[in-house]
Amino acid sequence: MPAAICPGWAEEKQLWEQGFSAIAGLDEAGRGCLAGPVVAGAVIMPPRLKGDWVAMVRDSKVLTPEKREYLYCHIVSMAVSFGVGVVDNTQIDCLGIAPATRLAMKQAVEHLDCRPDFLLVDYLKLPDIPLPQKGIVDGDALCFSIACASIIAKVSRDRLMCELDATYPGYHLAKHKGYGTALHMECISQKGISPIHRRTFAPLKSMFDVI
Repeated sequence: MPAAICPGWAEEKQLWEQGFSAIAGLDEAGRGCLAGPVVAGAVIMPPRLKGDWVAMVRDSKVLTPEKREYLYCHIVSMAVSFGVGVVDNTQIDCLGIAPATRLAMKQAVEHLDCRPDFLLVDYLKLPDIPLPQKGIVDGDALCFSIACASIIAKVSRDRLMCELDATYPGYHLAKHKGYGTALHMECISQKGISPIHRRTFAPLKSMFDVI
């Protein structure tokens, strides 16, 4: 398996040279899950960061939970500002996952303590946010600010899923975090669909009428 790509600062440096100073990276976690919310992270990182942790930042999907938690602590302590947006399963079923994801990102930007002057977004464009922006394919692997946002989103969502595990015992949400694993599907077949499941997502949509 090839080593994970180390995200760089090329996008941020180009924007700093153009006069932008508050550049926010954005990413989401939980888009493909069967249960729970979609969560977005937004973060404005300062230039000239120092510390061994900086070189450890990667797309959150390739990091262990322990390393994500470690990096999360450094990121939020060093960030100029960070914000989190949460859109629950009911809204996801009503809006659809793409609009719900954009809404979570909009919330995350609104929760920043200072207004960004440019957005670097993993893959998406956000037409409802009247700010200059760029959607970058595989941005969480290539762009440092987006990678940091991916860690914020993932850690924030994992913590929420652990809380929901206590509210909805027996689904093992703290273990699979709502993804469609074999364990999760077995739990659904035994217990049925809970109030936090996304009823418009396959295969739950076809199961809903009979569960």
